[in-house]
Amino acid sequence: MSKTIQLTADDGHTFSAYESGTGQNSAAALIILQEIFGVNHHIRSVADTYAAHGFYTLAPALFDRAEPGVELDYSPASSQTARGFLTRIDPSAMLKDIAASIDHARRQVPSGKVGVIGYCMGGSYAWLSATRLHPDAAVGYYGSKVIECIAETPVCPVMLHFGRQDQHIPVSAVEKIQQARPELPVFLYDAGHGFNCNERSSYSQPAASLAFSRSLAFLKETLHA
Repeated sequence: MSKTIQLTADDGHTFSAYESGTGQNSAAALIILQEIFGVNHHIRSVADTYAAHGFYTLAPALFDRAEPGVELDYSPASSQTARGFLTRIDPSAMLKDIAASIDHARRQVPSGKVGVIGYCMGGSYAWLSATRLHPDAAVGYYGSKVIECIAETPVCPVMLHFGRQDQHIPVSAVEKIQQARPELPVFLYDAGHGFNCNERSSYSQPAASLAFSRSLAFLKETLHA
């Protein structure tokens, strides 16, 4: 069961979110944080996959503040368009939308447990959610801003995934994250940026499968799902 719903942040901004799964039948909720390409086919499929594993999932449209309904492919032109949206939205405003998504999701499941998982841009915001908001667990995939904010302390369990061949995030940056936060599970894969997305040329099935199995086990354990 999936549909698009409307949510409202605490500053009055209304935005859409893709909802998958049924809250009352789910042990925990999971917020899916998008790449820079919007809540597109791939992000919806991620939400559906985790819903199939027993989570109530919600993927907020974090670009709605700039332009509602953004759904892009993975072409160079789309990348350029997406980066334009980033310059038009204050990060604190995006966090308001994530906070509203967490609050909504928490009310949908009997346990009240909510995790966040994000990819690319969403991977950075998964880390910021863990340090500035109130989820019960967070998973980030190749978030380039994690290293910039590594001094911030997460308030929940966090797992991070990176690729050794990522041209945007050097291995040296990942090693600094590991050194700064030795208590966190931080994994490196023989893959590039975006390795989880099977619609990108950088997709790596072995890396994506292993990262998914680790993420699923981590989320089930930390959220008691």
